[in-house]
Amino acid sequence: MMADVFVDSNVLLYAFDDKDVPKRDRSREWLTVCWQRRCGRVSTQVLNEFYANARRKFSSALSAGDARAEVRRYQHWRPWSVDHPTIETAWAVESRYGLNYWDALMVAAAQQQGCTLLLTEDLPHDQQIDGVRIVNPFVLGPELLDAAP
Repeated sequence: MMADVFVDSNVLLYAFDDKDVPKRDRSREWLTVCWQRRCGRVSTQVLNEFYANARRKFSSALSAGDARAEVRRYQHWRPWSVDHPTIETAWAVESRYGLNYWDALMVAAAQQQGCTLLLTEDLPHDQQIDGVRIVNPFVLGPELLDAAP
């Protein structure tokens, strides 16, 4: 069975970062595989963070229209809309694991979507949080998906 992969905004952003070519290329590699396998997932929180930060960090390379087009493109990944049960789950994760609220909310959205992997560099690599494995995409590449049971 294919693992669904929740992707943090930092992975989406690095795909446009020409100043950090290794991270840009690895992000693009992960995103390409997620598109090909149709296993990528995001939340409305992630897309909002992506848009705001893309406009701030890459305004000369990524117009507002292009950033909006990217957000629209990721609608195909069925973004999770944060609702009250997701917030309750995030609060529980925040309390149990000592995460900041925004990271806990991302973990909760991944859980709500049944994702087994969460790609981010913001949380400890290989940590397990209630069935979600944190993967730093700059430590492990998408070949990890081929090794998953």
